[in-house]
Amino acid sequence: MTTRTRILTGITTTGTPHLGNYAGAIRPAILASEDANADSFYFLADYHALIKCDDPQRIQRSRMEIAATWLAGGLDVNRVTFYRQSDIPEIPELTWLLTCVAAKGLLNRAHAYKASVDKNVENGEDPDAGISMGLYSYPVLMAADILMFNAHKVPVGRDQIQHVEMARDIGQRFNHLFGNGKEFFTMPEALIEESVATLPGLDGRKMSKSYDNTIPLFTSAKDMKDAISRIVTDSRAPGEAKDPDNSHLFTLYQAFATKAQEAQFRGELLEGLGWGEAKNRLFQLLDGQLGEARERYHQLMARPSDMEDLLQVGAKKARAVAAPFLAKLREAVGLRSFVNQDNFTISNSKKKAAKSSRILSFREGDSFRFRVLAADGSPLLLSSEFADGKKAGAVIKQLQSGQTLDIRTEAYGFNVWLDGECVAESSAFYVDAAQRDAGIEALRVALTPIED
Repeated sequence: MTTRTRILTGITTTGTPHLGNYAGAIRPAILASEDANADSFYFLADYHALIKCDDPQRIQRSRMEIAATWLAGGLDVNRVTFYRQSDIPEIPELTWLLTCVAAKGLLNRAHAYKASVDKNVENGEDPDAGISMGLYSYPVLMAADILMFNAHKVPVGRDQIQHVEMARDIGQRFNHLFGNGKEFFTMPEALIEESVATLPGLDGRKMSKSYDNTIPLFTSAKDMKDAISRIVTDSRAPGEAKDPDNSHLFTLYQAFATKAQEAQFRGELLEGLGWGEAKNRLFQLLDGQLGEARERYHQLMARPSDMEDLLQVGAKKARAVAAPFLAKLREAVGLRSFVNQDNFTISNSKKKAAKSSRILSFREGDSFRFRVLAADGSPLLLSSEFADGKKAGAVIKQLQSGQTLDIRTEAYGFNVWLDGECVAESSAFYVDAAQRDAGIEALRVALTPIED
């Protein structure tokens, strides 16, 4: 059986995507997601954004713009797992588990931290002036992103290779300390796409917001055309031969053209095509390829609730993987239930299992709820909120009465209904239908009346 390769890519939500982001990261990732032998995880790295941006409105806007760009660009959410980092609470918890095994000396060598220290020293300031713990421990958060889903390949730029290597170091350390011969974490590899172009901006330097030389991707056709008109060219007049190999306008055209279009454009430049018409040709090429996507982008931006629904589905898919895996890691480091140290298995003796299961009632604000726990203390069911304790107690009594339970499945979870009302839902996140069905059977056993 062929092993499916798991690929993971994240984009930090601190700005508006431009043409360079699309050509260098988004378009290649969308194409890679179409590989039938790959499981692709794509996420909005909004926890990472907090490290470098303290403007809440900018982060919120960027999250929407980047999500809309991925979706408008053709990302099929049915083929991939597309989620927001901040919707997966298991990631910050894993970050802490990894922080406790990550060597400080390793983090001292992180490029971003060292660059900040060097800059402070150069300016005659305290070495750690302005450096937050977020920046310092950024590599651990990135390691958690990668290791949580046991990614095999992580597409990154060359400046990010070190972070993938650090994820390997931290993952190996955890495996060594707590694995007892078992490898919890897959060792990831950085995937450097040499064929992916780094697009030049308006002035020939790398297209970057920091250089203010970007070409807008989806804002409007007019904005794109205006930006293209500002591309710096040489002084050769119409009719004079142009050098395509030393023209960043040609490099931009090349990144989106077919081989035939590229050859034709090259020939026309050599024959003296004017720069004004050349810029118009570039605009027509880009507008032809991106026009429909631009329209979808604006439709998505006008309906953020549609994007929210898709991201919530993606979060559920991601947590179906993350939650059970984190439970194993918690067990490995000693964060276990006091009730039973052994893994819970469904026993043929329902009476014995029922005696060791528990129902815990508790108050949450002004409401009352209860939780059904299996013999090992693992959660099986969480009730809805009830206005008073008597109502919650009556529901518990009904569930334990021996009557047939009305359990309705939903994806990889389930709900319990009484008298036409949903009164509880599954507490755990299940990886597949088989695990979900095992959880339902465990619940039936836990609620089986005890016979004297």
